Amino acid sequence: MKEATVSQQNPRPRLSERVEALLTQMTLEEKQAQLVGFWVDQGDEVVAPLAGEKKSSSRYEEASAHGIGHLTRVYGTRPVDPIERAQWLWAEQARLQRETRLGIPAIVHEECLTGLAAWKAATFPTPLAWGASFDPELVAEVGAAIGDSMRALGIHQGLAPVLDVIRDPRWGRVDECIAEDPLVVGTIGTAYVRGLQSTGVHATLKHFVGYSASRAGRNHAPVHAGPREIEDVLLPPFEMAVREGGARSVMNSYTDIDGVPVGAHPRYLTGVLRDRWGFDGVVVSDYFAVDFLRSMHRVAADSADAARLALTAGIDVELPSPDAYVTLAAQVRDGRLPQEILDLAVGRVLAQKEELGLLDADFSTPPASVDLDSPAHRALARRLAEESIVLLSNDGVLPLVDSGPSRIAVIGPNADSAEALMGCYSFVNHVLAHHPEVPAGIALPSVLESLREEFPDAVITHAVGSDVESANRSGLAAAVADASAADVAIVVVGDRAGLFGRGTVGEGNDVESLELPGIQRELVEAVVATGTPVVLVAMTGRPYALDWALPPRSGAVGAMVGLGAVNSSAPSSIAGSATDTARPAAVLQAFFPGEEGGPALASLLSGRVSPSGRLPVSMPRSAGAQPYSYLHPVLGGRADVTSADPTPARPFGFGLGYTTFTHEDLTVAATATAGETLRVSVRVRNTGERDGVDVVQLYAHDEVASVTRPVAQLIAFRRIGLAAGAEELVTFDVPVDRLAFTGVDGTRRVEPGGFRLWVGAACDDEETVATFEVV
Repeated sequence: MKEATVSQQNPRPRLSERVEALLTQMTLEEKQAQLVGFWVDQGDEVVAPLAGEKKSSSRYEEASAHGIGHLTRVYGTRPVDPIERAQWLWAEQARLQRETRLGIPAIVHEECLTGLAAWKAATFPTPLAWGASFDPELVAEVGAAIGDSMRALGIHQGLAPVLDVIRDPRWGRVDECIAEDPLVVGTIGTAYVRGLQSTGVHATLKHFVGYSASRAGRNHAPVHAGPREIEDVLLPPFEMAVREGGARSVMNSYTDIDGVPVGAHPRYLTGVLRDRWGFDGVVVSDYFAVDFLRSMHRVAADSADAARLALTAGIDVELPSPDAYVTLAAQVRDGRLPQEILDLAVGRVLAQKEELGLLDADFSTPPASVDLDSPAHRALARRLAEESIVLLSNDGVLPLVDSGPSRIAVIGPNADSAEALMGCYSFVNHVLAHHPEVPAGIALPSVLESLREEFPDAVITHAVGSDVESANRSGLAAAVADASAADVAIVVVGDRAGLFGRGTVGEGNDVESLELPGIQRELVEAVVATGTPVVLVAMTGRPYALDWALPPRSGAVGAMVGLGAVNSSAPSSIAGSATDTARPAAVLQAFFPGEEGGPALASLLSGRVSPSGRLPVSMPRSAGAQPYSYLHPVLGGRADVTSADPTPARPFGFGLGYTTFTHEDLTVAATATAGETLRVSVRVRNTGERDGVDVVQLYAHDEVASVTRPVAQLIAFRRIGLAAGAEELVTFDVPVDRLAFTGVDGTRRVEPGGFRLWVGAACDDEETVATFEVV
């Protein structure tokens, strides 16, 4: 593979006098040492891709003799007491200061996708639940709470957020992603960055770029996305987090784009990230990604070749441990690698350490105590869980407080499972799965336990019914018996998160079918057949094909799905008809709601809290319709020219509550100019008898453009709470540039012409419409 050259538009960054002085006096070995991490505590743990095969060949003492760039997952590799580990870390940082020639401490990085991945630390809802909340302000609070915990333990860099836009729900890492819409991903991801970095911890954007667009939803599979899809869908969240969020670190994607591995792709790692966006932080490799250039992508002949390709393309630091970058000093000496390329990366790492305060850090006094799961943590986890749960259908059985059931059957493999509350990168599922003898270290009330707390006067029975994955039918009879004797049955089904075959969703757990795993559908249908009202709760890491459990949407919902636009004024509710006897009475979708997910679900079922989550990803009708996105052009939806119908069972943005809202009087100026701000207002009214929260969603469509455009594009959103009968005029100030796209000539611009705007209950619900023209 031909090597890249240093970008002429990306000169050596401006460094402080102190960093310049350090760089000047460093030997090649000392420079090389700053560009690698070391997984000190890896041992026999397998908590990362191919970690079992990719043990570093160096001993830590040898690798750190000249200093070290990063210490990898000091707290997050095995269950260690946080305070005891902090004492070790402070002593080790002091040793690096004392025993290496330049005395430079290491950056400590950890996973923090659903909270700090450490024993006894709070576990928040998975990022897909962040998207379902449509609440960037709350996600920023969560990021700050996670950052406080990390900073207290001497951690400097967090490997989150994931800004991959969902393109195919078959992909196992969907639960790590925020949404299928780049604006939602960018807005909420940037909020997390701001929250985390407000505490002095650097966020790492991942996986830059294209990872989620892999063929057939297979992990690490090639990406054949066109340049327009990359520019208009996959890159914008990263650009927002860099330019508006000030993210200080970026991690490369494992995949290749049109045959070029991203880990050796200067167009993206340097041309886009640094030259175009002005990013001046540090790029770190995803674990083992540099050596993957040799072992998996086969574009490098050996480790030295891989190191040279990655460093030249723009990867500054090799993680988790030295595999390829240990060859850098020798390559500079023999002339294969220009020293200026090495110095660029070292300068960035030293500047990051200076920014983090590491060059003057005092490691004499480690923390004596720390509460990683405080009441404040749990309150945030509870709020986010409550806001993220999506009500997909309801024939009136919910809220349960209205009927006051005296006997409740709680059924399903996820009803009494703590692990089912959390995603793949939670500490419980990621690490403690290898240590079954170790307790979770945090309270994890299950749905069953929470319902017993929520309904103390009811008789609550429990039957597992089936496993998550197996075809064992021995528990069906007990589940049917319990349901038959109950006033209502709550059936909790879904996923079990894990890695590489351990579980049904998570890294490496890609699927060919979007049916519920195992015989869970059979379990639900058997319980429904008893005639007892059934509330189905799907606790999953991806959206499954649940159309069999959902009644048809009432009204004329479905605008913009065919060859012509159909205006819709459909109500924001769905009720089953009298003939819908073969379906659950209500369906709730919970995307791994975290440590407080059980109580959150119980409070929504009872009615103490009204559901307010909205789908951040389309609810598929089948795996055969994938990949699908609501951001499709006319011919990407239902049309007379094909017998295949990709229309989802529930669209992006959909979600019900215990009240109803109307949206009226959408108003916008008649004309606008690129570069200006578009002011749009809409009147929102709570037309029900209960207080509630609406997610006001503003969509746009470019009527005629030089390239095909999506039938609907979200351009603004906001959560608002309204008392029963109350109304509010909601105003959005939308940058006109949000309507930009990449034209035929490859230039991103806003084209003049007519646009249609609407607000409704989902992306395809044109409840109130307005038009304007870009001039």
